[in-house]
Amino acid sequence: MKKFIGKTQEEALNNAAAELNVPVENIYVDSVVENKGLFGRIKNVEVTCYTDAMVIEFVLDYLRSVIEKMGIKVDMVPSFTDGLIRVKLSTDHNSILIGKDGETLQALNEICRCAANATFKKRIRILLDVNEYKHDKYSKLVSIAKREAIKVSKTKITAELSPMSADERRVVHNALISFKHVKTISVGEGKDRHVTIQYVD
Repeated sequence: MKKFIGKTQEEALNNAAAELNVPVENIYVDSVVENKGLFGRIKNVEVTCYTDAMVIEFVLDYLRSVIEKMGIKVDMVPSFTDGLIRVKLSTDHNSILIGKDGETLQALNEICRCAANATFKKRIRILLDVNEYKHDKYSKLVSIAKREAIKVSKTKITAELSPMSADERRVVHNALISFKHVKTISVGEGKDRHVTIQYVD
């Protein structure tokens, strides 16, 4: 985050837009401080703000520091669409970053998300992937979910999928949203949270 000063908040934001080379509407305000002079008059306004690019830079720096502390050098390719920061990671030790059943990658994703949320005081969506691991896993989950949804629509018997992370559950929900006569509901707590596929008339 960076601080910018102006006689008014509007002027401070315009100064930020000019320096950061982004439209004012693409700037997020974290805090506003009115500095007062003699007789309580407002001398200037100090605005602390940030942009999506700053959030992405923070995420990349944080990831690099965490992964390099593991003794691993990493290449990262970020992208940003629909409010989601995607980062493709590549190392000489991809299997270590992924971990058993993707647990290490999921943990890395979670601590990175928490760090970004705490720093920028807002919910920031982050998705890390190593060597297309997440992409492939999503494809398998969607295939399983669709197969189970077809069974549910025929038998009217609720299907329960295996426990999944929040991003995986979201993929399943989205994949089945257009299916007729079925609905998806997430149930359970913590590591046991999973998706159920239920029949509806």
